[in-house]
Parts: sequence; structure tokens; C-alpha cells
Amino acid sequence: MDLSKVLLATAMWVKGCTDSFIMEEADIARQTATDWISFCREVCACMLVNESVTLGWQGKIVEIDESKFGKRKYNKGKRVEGAWVFGGVERDSNKCFMAVVPDRTSETLISVLKEWVLQGSTVMSDCWKAYDCLSSEAFVHLAVNHSLTFKDPDTGAHTNSIEGTWGICKLYFRETRKVKDGTDGYLAEYIWRRCHRSGDKSITRQFFESIIKVHPLDKEIRKEQ
Repeated sequence: MDLSKVLLATAMWVKGCTDSFIMEEADIARQTATDWISFCREVCACMLVNESVTLGWQGKIVEIDESKFGKRKYNKGKRVEGAWVFGGVERDSNKCFMAVVPDRTSETLISVLKEWVLQGSTVMSDCWKAYDCLSSEAFVHLAVNHSLTFKDPDTGAHTNSIEGTWGICKLYFRETRKVKDGTDGYLAEYIWRRCHRSGDKSITRQFFESIIKVHPLDKEIRKEQ
């Protein structure tokens, strides 16, 4: 692609345009559009690593939960084919994390939690048994029994924020028709968009700045400029 098409395709992707719309408006082939959009998602994934955003701290509340991303087999019944995703959101901020996990064991979930959430944080969850050890892991743990109520009447604990986030994220996945392949990339895109949707700069400008951070200009190119 020449520079004008690169800029146009990127700006349209940041604005949430569909792949087919980007192909038509930028006048590029399907494979070219697919490759460039994959590049954009790789930038989002790299930024998650570079920015190393951590959630929580003393006095902060982080809601956590696991959810199955996929679809019902043959579009019938309750069995869902797909991937388990473990995630959390920090209340009163845009911070969140999501990670594809091989299982929902305590060892797996707590390991991911420690990567993203600072110890000392107040963590709210449902009563999944894997979370029983959270208090012994230097977290303040509050649980809500969803078989009885949506909000614990004594502690006020609930997971409405993370459950609402799952709904929005899964809607995006349905629109892109992606479930298994590239799940990490789509999650990275969602998190990047969520973390950068507010601020003094437009989200388009923020994304171009992210590209520069992930792929800084070579010194020789800078000299030529």
C-alpha cells in the first residue's frame, strides 16, 4: 500500500469500520486489508506489554470473573465451543485485563491475577472455588453468591462491571465472527480501545502514536528526514 492508503485504512479501522468497508474505501485487496488489520492488532498487543498497566491498590476495587468465548454447538443447547477468558476491571477507571486461559484452576487464575492486579487490592468475585485462596494471597477478597443474589447484602460485593464488560466484548466478537482464531489479538484490541477511549487526544492520534512507540523510526531514516 502507498502511504495514503495506509493512513486511510488505519484511520477507518480505529474508527471501527468493517473490513469490507475498509477494502472498498481504501481500494485494497481482501488479503491486504486482513494483513494490515492484523498488524494493527499486533500493535495493540505490544502496547499492553510496553505500558504494563496494573490494576488496583489499597482502597481500589477490582472485579474478576471468567467467561467462555464461543458459540453453542450446532447453535443448540448450553454447551459452548470456544476459549475460556479470565479478566478483571478496576472500578471508576477504564483499566482492565483479559487473558485466554487453558483452564479455570486456582493455580492458573491466581497466577494471571498476580500479573495484572497489585496485592493489597480489594478483589470481588463470584463463589467459584478457585478464588477461595485469594485472602491468603494478600488480597482483600469479597464474594457474592450468584445463586442467591446479584449483590451481597452484607458486604455490598457484586461483579456487575465485569459481567457488563463481557457482554460488550462478546458483542464485538460476534460482529467480527471470530471466536477461536486470533482471540488474543481481538482481546488486546478491545483492551487498547477501552484504555484509550478518553483523553485530550483523539483515539486515532493515540493509535498512530502507539505505532510509533512499537515501531520507532530507524536512525538512518531519521537522518534522511
